[in-house]
Parts: sequence; C-alpha cells; structure tokens
Amino acid sequence: DGRKKTRCSMWTKALDGLLTHLFKRGRLRVTYPDGETRSYGPGGGPEAAVTLHDPALPRRIVISPDMAIGEGYMDGTVTFEADDVYGFLSLAIMNIAAQGQPWFRRPLEGVRRLTRRLDQFNPVTRSRSNVAHHYDLSGELYDLFLDEDRQYSCAYFARPDMTLEEAQTAKKAHIARKLLVEPGMRVLDIGCGWGGMGLTLARDFGADVTGVTLSREQHAMANARAEKAGLTDKARFELMDYRDVAGKFDRIVSVGMFEHVGRSGFDAFFATLQRVLRPDGVALVHAIGTKAPRGGSDPWIRKYIFPGGYLPSLSETIAAAERSGMWVTDVEVLRLHYAETLRHWSERFAQERETALKLYDERFCRMWEFYLAACEMAFRNGRLMVFQIQLAKRRDSVPLTRDYIAETEAGQIAGNMSSDTDTRRAS
Repeated sequence: DGRKKTRCSMWTKALDGLLTHLFKRGRLRVTYPDGETRSYGPGGGPEAAVTLHDPALPRRIVISPDMAIGEGYMDGTVTFEADDVYGFLSLAIMNIAAQGQPWFRRPLEGVRRLTRRLDQFNPVTRSRSNVAHHYDLSGELYDLFLDEDRQYSCAYFARPDMTLEEAQTAKKAHIARKLLVEPGMRVLDIGCGWGGMGLTLARDFGADVTGVTLSREQHAMANARAEKAGLTDKARFELMDYRDVAGKFDRIVSVGMFEHVGRSGFDAFFATLQRVLRPDGVALVHAIGTKAPRGGSDPWIRKYIFPGGYLPSLSETIAAAERSGMWVTDVEVLRLHYAETLRHWSERFAQERETALKLYDERFCRMWEFYLAACEMAFRNGRLMVFQIQLAKRRDSVPLTRDYIAETEAGQIAGNMSSDTDTRRAS
C-alpha cells in the first residue's frame, strides 16, 4: 500500500508539473482522485474545471493526455463542471498549442514518432478495414447531424449566416469552379462518400463521373442515389481502392479522403493522380491539415474514430505533390470554416441525442460528442485547418488569375441551391 501511494504521489506531481507548464492563459481547476483541488493558470480569461475520479488517471494523462481524457469522458471517470466539455477543450487546446510539451514528455513523444510509421502503413486490406470502422456505421447516425446531401466534410461559409445546407452547396460550387468542369468531361471522384459531390457534377455540370470508395455502405447508397435521380448514365460509383483506378480523366476531385492515406502513402496518392490525369487535366485535393511543421494524428481519434488517419502539414503535402511532377496551380487555406461546420453538426447531434442513444448506447454518444467537440476546438484554438490544392500537369491548364472563381461563383451557388431544392422535391 505504501509503494502504491508513493507511485500515485509521483504521478500526481508529474501531472501537476505538466499542467503548471501548459496553462499560461485562463484558469483550470483540477480535483484529483484524493479530493484535493488545485488551480492552474493566471486567471483573467476563460475558466474550466475537471474532476478525476480514478486514481490511475494522473499516470495515464501524463503518458497520453488525449487518450486518457477522451476515454475518461467516455467512461465517466473524467467529468467537467456543468458538463462543459467545450469549455475545457477550448481552454486546454489553446494552451497546448501555445506552450508545447514540457521536457519530461519529450521521450514519450519520441516513442510515438517511432511507432507512427507502423500506424500509417495503409495497404488496401488495412485501408478497407479502417474505412469500415467509421463509414460503415448505421446510416441513421449520419442522418442525425449531416445535411440532406450527406456532405461529411468542411462546408464553405461564403456568408456567416448560411445554413449548413447552404454552406455545403457553396462548398461543392466552390470546388466545381476551381475544377473548370465542362459538359462531357470525365471526372474521377476519389473517396466519393455517399455520392453528393459526384452527383452534383453530373447533374449540374454534365460531367461523366466515376466515384471510388472502400465503404460498402457509401458505395450502395451512392449508386442508389444515382438511380433515384436518373443519373446512372452519368454517375457510377465503384467499390475499389483509388490505386487500382485505370483509364484517363479530364478532372479529378478528392474531398476529405487524403487524411486517410497516411504519410507513407503520399507518393502513391499523387503518383496515381499523375498517372490517370490527362495532359490538360486539372485535379483538386480538399483535406484537413495542420500548420505544424509535420503532420500527425491524435491517438484517441486514431483509436476510436479514424484508425490509420494522418493530418498532414501543407508543406509535406506540397512536397509530395511536387515529387509527382505536377504543377501546384492554386492553394487556398480555409481556417475557420470547419469549426463552423462542426458547430452545426454538434448542435444537430445534441438535438437528436435520444435517437442516437437508441441506435447505440451512452458510451457511444459520449464518444461522438467528445469527437465533435474536440475537433471543433482544434480548428478554433489549435493548429488545424483545411486546404484545397489545385494541381495540373501543364502550367497553362487553368487561367492566369483566380478571377474566374469569384466571377461565376455567386451565380453558381444560387443555381445549385435551386437545383438541390428541385431534386429533393422530386424525390
């Protein structure tokens, strides 16, 4: 018992040192498992309070804060005052982003870096398993919080008062303008999701779309949507890995898929784009990234939400694109658009929580709430953002200035919104 108390005291002191190092803004109050409450930070800003109910938590938090807090919230061994998970995560993430890790956690971070290559190894069989873990959940779950088109990626808030549906329509229009899609063009949609982007390009732009996904649920729904919309002659969706795609395409789009490639797969991804893109073709990659010098992934997110996921830095992504021999013809960074998207998703999930509880259980609901909250706060106060990279084989495949996007975008957004409404009415 004495040795156990000594170990607990050692880890409590280590956690105390970690929190003292991190919290330089606002104030965090921590109630430890023995009932003692300590405060960290100078105050004069945002405040949050957390209670640790399990004596093992100080050790677990020091070793892996993300995992320990996430699992503790799921299991109820970590509770926040007024159940304010947003307040805690906002305060924690802003301080972590500003301070970085203390010296005594650097060896642990080194071990994580050594195992990262194995975590990022994504052959086809593992990629299929990783995709199924997240995207083959009950379709009813996604209906609870996504827009009607099931766009499960960052929306584009051209105006701050946009609804989620309007912002997702604007996102598709924004991407379509960058791709310069014309009727009859062959378009490849890598990571096509439930088909929304591909169906929009086929219906509104007259493109001939081939979408690929590794999710059986998404594959089935995308083709069913194409059939219902009478677009099977213009939009088809295949259950296959993007590396197995054959043929040539005028345009390539990939929205929210690059995050699943893993750093070891960067070169294969851009080599595939280079191989299947026609000489005068244009591609666009829309992905979550980080402004850190090197990408990574949160261990809790990787375990429970997106196994095999890796959020790249813009610099390492551009370097991989350049190694493929393609031109990077445009880069746009969307900083807070995903934070707003996640806010809408969280609000919708909260409104439908009782339905989610019937689909799964309390632990799953808490997991999903923590996921949405943590991601939103990472975009608001951490290092995350979304980038859109436009690529081409030839330097003159797109206009010399970006004016072509803005000049037509407003009209296209209005036209697409009207078209989406008409399609929903017809359905």
